[in-house]
Parts: sequence; structure tokens; C-alpha cells
Amino acid sequence: MGPLRDNPPEPVDFFEVAPENWIGIGGKMGKDFRHFTERYPFVAHGLSLSIGSPSPLDETFLHRVKRLLDEHNFRFYSEHLSYCSDDGHLYDLMPIPFTEEAVHYVAARIRRVQDILERRIAMENVSYYAAPGKEMEEIEFLNAVLEEADCDLLLDVNNIYVNSINHSYNAEEFLKSLPAERIAYCHIAGHYDEADDLKVDTHGAAVIKPVWSLLETAYQNFGVFPTLLERDFNIPPVPELLTEVSQISTLQSRWDNSHDKDIAHGNLT
Repeated sequence: MGPLRDNPPEPVDFFEVAPENWIGIGGKMGKDFRHFTERYPFVAHGLSLSIGSPSPLDETFLHRVKRLLDEHNFRFYSEHLSYCSDDGHLYDLMPIPFTEEAVHYVAARIRRVQDILERRIAMENVSYYAAPGKEMEEIEFLNAVLEEADCDLLLDVNNIYVNSINHSYNAEEFLKSLPAERIAYCHIAGHYDEADDLKVDTHGAAVIKPVWSLLETAYQNFGVFPTLLERDFNIPPVPELLTEVSQISTLQSRWDNSHDKDIAHGNLT
């Protein structure tokens, strides 16, 4: 945090953090964190809610998340529409079966999370590499969960692109079938090309042209919404990252005519 504090990057409008990394952090790290949360809008993107898990929700954990969100005035809390635990942590995001039974199960758990946190949450459309027990299409499952849970959407544009290649569907058709009124904010990232027909969501590379094009299509159809650049490893120098952030801003400037969000532009993880 030191270099960012000494040389704050001007193009950054908001930051995203994993709440699990900051719950209970005090001392110098806690003070440094508050330095940023008092000066920038922040959003929280969780890693361990495990909304589709067969195990009960960890409500003790959720109360700790709520305290963090309240203490630092986080604008959004988002999580993955997947699961990552059962008797223990699986350390990966596993696909929820695309079934009507799973829709009801997951939606009920999301409603309970929103009751505990006393706020709406956003669920992210995730990348997946197998669809066990599939009874409906991904877009049908996603929209059904959002509707029944009455929650928001964290739109991940790269995940749509990756899934469209891996599962042979049209990315633009999928995108345009999403409910615009539920989009809270957006992720954009790079991925790894394992093969022509297999892309792996890694957040470890630059964003490619087809994904930029899909993001512009999203702005064109839904209006501008807050968009965050994800980069988890192979992190280049900050100026290179800011070039990608600036590309988000350039696209937004073309379509900034509909959604009035209090955090509107692309930023760093």
C-alpha cells in the first residue's frame, strides 16, 4: 500500500478487496487500509461465502463481514455464484448444477445473506468447465437465481467470453439476455489460452480485444456502470495497468449517457 499511498493513481475511482483479507486487521496495516477507505469508494468481493454449498451458511462469518462493510462504508458486497466448501474448504470455485432445485436452494441462501447483512448483494456469473446435472442453460439458471433471490448482478465480461468458447454459445446473445436493472458493477480481466476451444479464467494476463469489444457492447446496451480491472498475478508495472484502466474510461466516455452511478469507472484490484 505504500507506493499507492505515496503516489495515488489518478485514474482510479474505486478499489475492490476481498473482505476475508481485512476482517480483524488492526495496527499499522489497519490504519493504512483506513487511509484508503476514507479517500476512495471501496467494494468487497468475497471468496468464501460458498453460496451453493450443501453445508449451512457460516452466519458467524457473515456478521464479521457486515461489521467490516459498515465500518468502512463499502458500496457493494459481491460473491461468486458457485461453491467452494463442504466439510472443508475446496480452494476452488465449483459449479452449481443448473437445475430448478438449485435455483430455489441458492436463492433462499442469498435472501438469508441479505437479511443478515441488511443490504442487497451482487452475485457474479462465474467461469466453469463442466456442468454436472445440467437441466437448464446457464443464462436461464443465472436469471432465475437473480429474480427469485431479488439480488444484484456482478457482471464479469471475461467470464462470459471464456464460457462462450468453452461451452459453444454466443457471448453477445448471452450478454443481451441479462437484466440491465440488476447490474451493480462489472469485472473485466485476462485469461489463459489452453487451446482454441479451451480458455482458463486466470486474471493473470492483459485483456484481449474480443473481451474489450464485449464490454463496449455491454455499455452500448445497458449504459455505463462501474467497471473494475482484475489482475491477480503476473502483475505488470502500475503504468501498464493504468493504460488498461484508461481504456475502460475511453469506452465509457462513448456511452456515458444512461446509468448514473456514484462510482463509474475502471479501477484496480
